[in-house]
Amino acid sequence: MKKQQLVAIGLLILVVAWISIPRPVDSNATEGEPVAVITALAEDQGNVDTSGEFVVRATRLVAQTFVENVRVRGRTQAFRTVEVRAEQSGRVVGTPVTRGSRVQAGDLLCEIAVDTRQAELQEALSRRDQAQLEYNGSQDLQRQNLLSDISVAQSRSAYDTAVAAVERARLALENTRIRAPFDGIVESRPVEIGDLLDRGGICAAVLDDSPMLVVGLVPESDVGKINMGAAVQAQLLTGEIANGTITYMSRAADAQSRSYLIEAELNPSAVIPREGITAEILVAASQIEAHRIPASSLTLDDNGNVGVKILDDFNVVQFMPVRIVGDDPAQIDGALWVTGLPDPTTLITHGHEIVFPGQSVQANFDWTREGR
Repeated sequence: MKKQQLVAIGLLILVVAWISIPRPVDSNATEGEPVAVITALAEDQGNVDTSGEFVVRATRLVAQTFVENVRVRGRTQAFRTVEVRAEQSGRVVGTPVTRGSRVQAGDLLCEIAVDTRQAELQEALSRRDQAQLEYNGSQDLQRQNLLSDISVAQSRSAYDTAVAAVERARLALENTRIRAPFDGIVESRPVEIGDLLDRGGICAAVLDDSPMLVVGLVPESDVGKINMGAAVQAQLLTGEIANGTITYMSRAADAQSRSYLIEAELNPSAVIPREGITAEILVAASQIEAHRIPASSLTLDDNGNVGVKILDDFNVVQFMPVRIVGDDPAQIDGALWVTGLPDPTTLITHGHEIVFPGQSVQANFDWTREGR
């Protein structure tokens, strides 16, 4: 054991002696170091002179008109939903449509037993014919000065009453067939054949989905930016995207949320969304001048402010804080719209991570982006 300790001590002495031997500094030792490390160390020391040393990629941008969007959380809603009710009581003898069926205005929804209504109509027709004959006879007698005006008026009243009774009997018979008031979908049908339907009872609920609406509540801070007829894009939770226009804006705020209800009619499309689907509504508001930049060019300064790095007329790096006013999700590069940049501006698109404000650089321009 003592011999092993001596060997270990000897090896330790050799390692310490090798480390302590002075060596000349190799001027090429930093040739392979990352530029970002050198720049960071030099920046901390405050004596950087890197004029023309670093090459960045940049693009020239000009301001464009950007339509600022107001984001509203909402949902889809049918244009109208009506509970079709019975105007005559009776036993249900027919339900020709099922739930979920699409119907047109006038299609039969429920049929109530006729019972004695046909006979009552025939009786009313007979009474009308009798009253008409009596009225015509009274008029003939009046022309011969054999009947007073009062008697003729009574005959006319009896005839009018009989005519009204015919109309009531005909309407009662017609109302045994309950029809769809407009084109739509039968959302529910709570009755079946054999059920007794009272007057005012629900035969079916018909949903009108043409056009479909999106509704949402706009905060009071943004309601002044929206106008009637403004364009709307609804991004549904199901992944569908639908366009439309604002057709209604409430004048009174919701008592609890202090926000205002808006409704937008969606344009006709091949796929009609269902009612109640959550949607993110983008409402076109005011127009502003903004720059379109790639999202990757955003950075932070020492104070945590969001901005980008640009080049001045002398290719010196400058940090410019910006305000993000919108995005462009349709683009692959994830472009953003920002304000706060001079117009025109030279934006550093690659290499902004390794340069700092006040540093002189060389720029290779991204010609595919220039002028966009």
